Amino acid sequence: MSNEVKEKSAVLPETGGGNGNGDGKGKQTPTFSSSTLIGFGVMAAIALGIIFLAPRGVEDYGIISVIPAVFLIAYIFWTKRILESLILATLLGLVIVHKGGFFTAFMDIMLDVGMLEDTVWLFIVCGLMGSIIALIEVSGGAHAFGEWVAKKAKTKKRTLIWTWLLGVAIFIDDYLNSLTVGSCMAPVTDKHKVSREFLSYVVDSTAAPACVIVPITTWAVFAGGLLEINGWAPDGEGLAYFIKTIPFNFYGWIALIIVPLVILGVIPVFGPMKKAEKRAIDTGVLAPEGSNKIDISSGIENIKLPSNAKIYNFFLPIIVLLVATIATGTDMMMGVVITLAFMAVLYIPQKLLNAEEFANESVRGFKNMLYPLFLMYLAFMFAEMNTQIGFTKYMIESGTPVMSPQTLPIMIFLILSVQQFITGTNWGMYIIALPIVIPLAMNVGASLPLTVGATLSAGVFGSHICFYSDATVLTSAATGCDNFRHAITQMPFGFLAAALSAVGFAIAGFVV
Repeated sequence: MSNEVKEKSAVLPETGGGNGNGDGKGKQTPTFSSSTLIGFGVMAAIALGIIFLAPRGVEDYGIISVIPAVFLIAYIFWTKRILESLILATLLGLVIVHKGGFFTAFMDIMLDVGMLEDTVWLFIVCGLMGSIIALIEVSGGAHAFGEWVAKKAKTKKRTLIWTWLLGVAIFIDDYLNSLTVGSCMAPVTDKHKVSREFLSYVVDSTAAPACVIVPITTWAVFAGGLLEINGWAPDGEGLAYFIKTIPFNFYGWIALIIVPLVILGVIPVFGPMKKAEKRAIDTGVLAPEGSNKIDISSGIENIKLPSNAKIYNFFLPIIVLLVATIATGTDMMMGVVITLAFMAVLYIPQKLLNAEEFANESVRGFKNMLYPLFLMYLAFMFAEMNTQIGFTKYMIESGTPVMSPQTLPIMIFLILSVQQFITGTNWGMYIIALPIVIPLAMNVGASLPLTVGATLSAGVFGSHICFYSDATVLTSAATGCDNFRHAITQMPFGFLAAALSAVGFAIAGFVV
């Protein structure tokens, strides 16, 4: 995203459709059940009753700012339909703030979000990443890579370890990581009957968690800039100060390390993930129902791949993308544009595609990203509503009275983790929270690297676990896994990492 502000946030679609293997065929599930309608009616009645009690013309809504978030989570768990949940929660918050003018406010937010530089960046970069992935697939590069990995990783565990290592290696950006690793490794893990939920967990856990503990990433550049803006780091030294927080990004480290422990069986597979793995092994149904709706590899099964697929048609574009992004100051937009130009020069002379086919496949790949991008757009709107109602500010201020130099890091991590689980706006949260957290840490005498590390860790937790975060939806799209099932199956492992991180911040608060 742009180096000025990149407010990462995303959303999941509703479930439904497909036969459970991601091919888009089979019995369709009903759009609404009676329990869904009853649940909506009950929650809407409660919400409307609270709205009439909401204060008018105030800047601080206090505990009332929590109502849309509670409604959102309750509605998601009740209906498993996240698209409607975000729209309704956004409308509810706008009713509280704007009363009868909520619909005009909704339209204003829709227009404002669409005009943001970050939104345009999101559509261009993620859309063109879809084009790159589609071209790698039709060139046979992805197939050749899969065959190469299959020769080196002949067991399920080795294949998953390869997936984890590839994710760690592509650390420059979590979007690039999820989309590239997920789309390329799905055909490989399918051969070993790995459920798409398990693959999604491995891919997702090497996206944001890796980006926040490596100093040469888009996350590092963005966070370093915020540290300068908010007065901790001197001008030009934001990245150096970000490096000071890396040892204290406990969630990033722990979430990343847990993955190979789960793959190797040191930590047993448990919770909903255990059921998903049993389904894959016993029935051969690898993807949960509804996965076809978000799969960005849709349509590739109808394309004839080259008989002599070459692995360099996979590696060269990825290498160019990484080098171009780093060389342009971690500018992902420049990276993807340069890579597409390189791919044209690489593929067309090989007669893998002619110019018309190259353009058509680029459009197909971009089109496959539109559904996830639309869902992200809705999440930006939800985040903007939360800014208007002051949700993040209230969450931080509610815990301030019990904060001391020793307890500040653990309190910041817990409060912002809850906030992030609800909103999923990891980079957006940094913009709002760091101007509050840094002066607060200075005033109480807490360790700034530790406290900022707690803030960054909370953002990674949100990216990793939130039902409608960007990482969740993009990973689901890349791996061809229904995003609600991806979120619910990886959640226990995320909570385990969060619990261990909380212990780390509690101890470090007294030691550092």
